[in-house]
Amino acid sequence: MPIAPGQPALIAVAVATLWAQPSAPDPDDRLALGVPSAIREWVARLTSGMRAHGLKGRVRTQCLLGTEVEVLDVEHRWAEVRCPAQETTGWVPLDQLTNPAESDAEGTEYLVCATATAIRDEPGGDVAVPGVTLGTPLRVVGPGYRGWVPVALPGPQQPGWVPQRDLSTEPVRRAAGEPPATTMIAGGLDAVKLAQQLLETPHLHGGVSAYGIDAPGLVWIVYRQLGIETPRFNESLIETGERIEFEDVMPGDLIFLDHGGDPRLPAIVADRGQTGLPEVIFSSPIYGKVVLEAIKDSELGQITACRRLPSRRRA
Repeated sequence: MPIAPGQPALIAVAVATLWAQPSAPDPDDRLALGVPSAIREWVARLTSGMRAHGLKGRVRTQCLLGTEVEVLDVEHRWAEVRCPAQETTGWVPLDQLTNPAESDAEGTEYLVCATATAIRDEPGGDVAVPGVTLGTPLRVVGPGYRGWVPVALPGPQQPGWVPQRDLSTEPVRRAAGEPPATTMIAGGLDAVKLAQQLLETPHLHGGVSAYGIDAPGLVWIVYRQLGIETPRFNESLIETGERIEFEDVMPGDLIFLDHGGDPRLPAIVADRGQTGLPEVIFSSPIYGKVVLEAIKDSELGQITACRRLPSRRRA
């Protein structure tokens, strides 16, 4: 059945980029448009300036494998989709979408905890979906075999296989009212550990993967690993959770900085440095990558907000 407006669809590649319009990609962006989507290679060929500024107005965000979207329009070989999980819309190549199948609700959902992995056609076999990245939900649909587990692929396809070590040890919990599995302090330290896993990742406007990520994308990926849904974009993120004073920030809290021309750039508090001021982890358009940096006295005037995110898990 062809992809049609008004119908749901699933992202069928490891990382799909949502473009502002079908004409937005340049010839240099063709690697991001294929099946599979060669996001690592695409990002590697972009200059730091292009990753930070050249994609603005052209790229909205990215969606990971299996993300459900609503098809709004189809134009030639492109589809305009709405991504409810990120509350945004954009255009993707039709080939990067597939129709849902009746079996898409089966299995137990886990998140990819490795920076990147690949789904193979059998244990240790040929790669079926390369470049599956941290935070991607995968549904385990059967018993494991010698360290490998079968996972559902989007749409009417046979299951693939991934190393069990590349998936979270606990399934995604969706029971309404379920309390968080950790205390606020432990959860904050977990957030720091996850953010450290992405240090040196290239800054990419609109990116949400371990191949390239922007500042709110880093927050979005880190906290969804902990079962906490956060807004995808700065405008809403800066209003999320509880307002706190700078003196009260703890690991895992968010500090918003005036950085690189953005007065609301979010950073994850890591720890107190030798000066007593906190260190923060963030994706910097100036440095061109995810960095760990200590706040300096001279930078205190650049802090525009401090927030503590809700500790409850998503229902």
